[in-house]
Amino acid sequence: MLLNFYKNINETGTDEAGRGCLAGPVTAAAIILPESFENTILTDSKLLSEKNRGLLEPLLKSESICYGIAHIQHDVIDDINILNASILAMHQAIDSLSKTPNYIIVDGNRFKPYKDIPHSCIIKGDSKYLSIAAASVLAKTARDAYMLKLHEEYPMYNWKKNKGYPTKEHRAAIKKYGPTKYHRMSFKLLPDN
Repeated sequence: MLLNFYKNINETGTDEAGRGCLAGPVTAAAIILPESFENTILTDSKLLSEKNRGLLEPLLKSESICYGIAHIQHDVIDDINILNASILAMHQAIDSLSKTPNYIIVDGNRFKPYKDIPHSCIIKGDSKYLSIAAASVLAKTARDAYMLKLHEEYPMYNWKKNKGYPTKEHRAAIKKYGPTKYHRMSFKLLPDN
């Protein structure tokens, strides 16, 4: 069962999706849940089926105190690197919250201070704390929806299925058609051979 990190405090959890992709943005979400929030299926978005993520998304949005989502585009990723882009996405997601949090809990082990708000980095936080798990679901569903739109423009890469991750099919399409304007050129798009 997932927990609240603190009681009686406006904590926001934040997480990102799409860090390992070859194309598209890295997307982050931040969310403040009410202290009373409970859910039996909520966990790390990677452990949930697409159906369950789809069920959780509107529930989290309606039951949260507030949430924010931010996309950092491929060209910025190429410019500042994926770690800095992931942190920037989390900062922008927190920026878009309608309520200022008192504390930030971050999935993973790297973060840069946000304003003067204290934070904790938690490895595998998305499988330990409700607000990080909720942020992971919102980041994943928002990014997946974004990649569906890009798929319509470039269907030959099958982003509706692989979401820009480095699958064999995606890499075969890059080899055949070359990279698109949405590919991250600082990433290794094709293996050496």
